Amino acid sequence: MSRLGKKAIKVPEKVKAEFENSILKITGPKGKLLQVIDDKVNIKIDEGAVFVEVFGESRQHNMLHGLTRGLIVNMVEGVVKGFKKELEIIGLGYKASVEGEKKLILAVGFSHLINLTIPSTVKVTAVLNKDKNTLITVTGIDKYEVGAFSAQIRAVKPSEPYKGFGIRYLGEKIIRKAGKAAAASGKK
Repeated sequence: MSRLGKKAIKVPEKVKAEFENSILKITGPKGKLLQVIDDKVNIKIDEGAVFVEVFGESRQHNMLHGLTRGLIVNMVEGVVKGFKKELEIIGLGYKASVEGEKKLILAVGFSHLINLTIPSTVKVTAVLNKDKNTLITVTGIDKYEVGAFSAQIRAVKPSEPYKGFGIRYLGEKIIRKAGKAAAASGKK
């Protein structure tokens, strides 16, 4: 059996967990999340703890055991604290703005603006930080949705290795290359 899967998941007092018809509902102060649970897995809810049990010993059962527990831990953390990803846009004239709560508009060096539709489960803000770079913050209670939308934003214009222009996660290290001029001056 999965070692992580056997561990109990502690549910805080302000969080309510329900399991019926293969659907797990976690409700907390920040909202409500639903997760469809595979029929090879059973969920038991006892006095402030959730337990994950599997109906077999195969490799797939072990994988589902750990995966299901991880998903439930993320759900509990999401409805209590929420999740946040920060991205920064670096480049001359590169900007981002949020129009209403539906669209994120990016100006990142293309001949046109990029319009991204913001999912309803996610909140996005775009502000100018002290270095004159735009900081985009993606928050929400569903870890998957926050990560997927952040990755979609970053994929529009990933940071390039010569000058570092583009969109990157806050604190992400970009390996820089020297360029043609530096390579040519080294040969003599």
